[in-house]
Amino acid sequence: MLISLLITSYDAKSQINTSVDNWMDYVESMAGDTDDQERIETLFAELSYLTEHPFDINKVTAGELGRLPFLSDRQIDEIVSYREKYGLFVSLYELKQLVSLDFSSIGLLLPFVYIEEAKAPSYNGKRMKTYGKNELYLRYDRSFQQKKGYGEYSDSLLNVNPNKKYLGEPFAHSLRYSYSKGSNIQLGIVGEKDAGESFLSGKKKGYDYYSAHLIIKEMGVLKCLALGDYKVSFGQGLVISNDFSPSRSSMVLQTKRRNNGFRRHFSTNETDFFRGIGSTVTLGKLDVSLFYSFRKLDATTDSLLITSFKTDGLHRIQRELDKKGVVSTHTGGGNIRYASPLLSAGFTVIGYSFGNRRVEPELKPYTAHAFRGSFNMNMSLDYELKFRKMTLYGETAFSRNGALATLNCLQVTPASFISWLITHRYYDRRYHAFYGNAFGQNSNVQNEQGVYIGLQLFPASDWKLSMYADLFSSPWLKYGMNTPSSGKEYMSEATYAPRNAWSVSFRYQHKEKEAESVSKQHRMRLQAIVSPSETISLRTTLNGILSDPLNKRSYGWMASQSAGYKPASLPIQMDGYFSYFDTDDYATRITSYEKNLLYAFSMPSFYGQGIRCAFSFKASVLDNLYLSAKLGWVHYFDRNEIGTDMELIEGSDKTDLNVLVGWKF
Repeated sequence: MLISLLITSYDAKSQINTSVDNWMDYVESMAGDTDDQERIETLFAELSYLTEHPFDINKVTAGELGRLPFLSDRQIDEIVSYREKYGLFVSLYELKQLVSLDFSSIGLLLPFVYIEEAKAPSYNGKRMKTYGKNELYLRYDRSFQQKKGYGEYSDSLLNVNPNKKYLGEPFAHSLRYSYSKGSNIQLGIVGEKDAGESFLSGKKKGYDYYSAHLIIKEMGVLKCLALGDYKVSFGQGLVISNDFSPSRSSMVLQTKRRNNGFRRHFSTNETDFFRGIGSTVTLGKLDVSLFYSFRKLDATTDSLLITSFKTDGLHRIQRELDKKGVVSTHTGGGNIRYASPLLSAGFTVIGYSFGNRRVEPELKPYTAHAFRGSFNMNMSLDYELKFRKMTLYGETAFSRNGALATLNCLQVTPASFISWLITHRYYDRRYHAFYGNAFGQNSNVQNEQGVYIGLQLFPASDWKLSMYADLFSSPWLKYGMNTPSSGKEYMSEATYAPRNAWSVSFRYQHKEKEAESVSKQHRMRLQAIVSPSETISLRTTLNGILSDPLNKRSYGWMASQSAGYKPASLPIQMDGYFSYFDTDDYATRITSYEKNLLYAFSMPSFYGQGIRCAFSFKASVLDNLYLSAKLGWVHYFDRNEIGTDMELIEGSDKTDLNVLVGWKF
């Protein structure tokens, strides 16, 4: 065992390079496959926090590892069982001993774990243990070119059309303060304004959005107490979930939700949280959770009728301000959960009302089965059963009108080199779950049925194959479609990562939708990552897309190069990015996968012809103070205007600056 460990440690050192923030690449990959950008930003913020507060691998629990969405249940179980069987980890390179952890998985995990003796505290450890940790983050974002919404207009013109000009300053700004003591107490405050919202210039001074929370955990039978703003997730998301919904990506086996209970809300997402109180107590093998929330939501209203909800959190013009907080929502519910190593089951029930208002979306064919009313309820039963190399899990839910939604999955790992799963979902066209957020193609849990199959295979040393197929249909009409629709989506990715610091991968993705006509899209990506030294990392990517909606074929491609430098002797990290893109239209737009700052997620997409450059750095000014910044610039060859409406920029260039200051004390 000792000889094997020494050999493995030597090999691992030649492979594992933490100068590349692989977890950021993972989040960006997930973001490229979903329109749920607000939850992606929340996920990025939560993972940013965990990189700043990594787990001691010799103390971390399976539940804490479950907060890392890129780890499978098998990988989590193997990490914990390895520690129980062989004792404490001496080196992180021992992770190579775990059969289920391949090179890419270890690269994702390393920023989130450490071994206590080897971790140098960034600020006074004795004070931290006695008084707790304080952290303050200040963020500032700005575009240098003036947008149309910030132009100068006469008072007479603004009196006629007050929505022609933004009410606030052309920068975005946020503040995050947190206090924590061990893993038992978390307190936080967030303030944020978007670009265009008033901060100092309007009648109302200060941030447009405020949030505060207090979380107390693991004190006797009290498992969790959440006060203020918090997130709730139970089951697989058919009834309620504030988590990012697992999507179709190269992590083909990640369709399951693992979070159950309450977590703090510490992001600038202005819609996806609850405000009130939530509590979980543990009684033997039972967890009993109850919560209540009162919030005011943005919406478009007509007298006492709610025609639509506004979820972007923007309040830059008077029209947007008129929709702010006009609907009062009361939400309450609970969950009872039984958990053992082989079996877990939970029962969830929630109810919510919209005060004296009634939800009445505009009557159109595709909204014939939309929710209408002022009150709704959901209840569900979820389960998970583990048996040797198989796991069966799922959830079945009902809404107040009796409509059904169910999701069930079987995952099998017959050998160490192969794993597969099959997931079936059925969401009735009449099922209504205002807080539902589950696996699927649609943004809401309604009017969808389908089968998803995922396969992960290690056919030879250093090779990894990931594949999925998703067959889906919508029995009723959807927005923009005049007939029921169906579709299919396939993805295959091959990765070669030999025993040195480089890897190459190729991904092909095909998506096809059929309604009145057939719409097809093909995406391809070839990527090479190399680390010529422990301080330098390079990534070369070639993306291609072919879109064929309604037989109007269009093409697009992007070539990009990124480089990272993180010297071992200096407290600084620098990253550069350059890309050239050439696409026919908006349907063939391509996402730019470039380095982000902590707590500052952004993943722009481009179409037309142009170049994109970005440079970012992070430097520790003092032991407990750091500064990071990113400068991005795009130049178009095929236009003299960028953007539309009030975001319009006269010219072919756009430059953005992001700055983040972090202070720990």
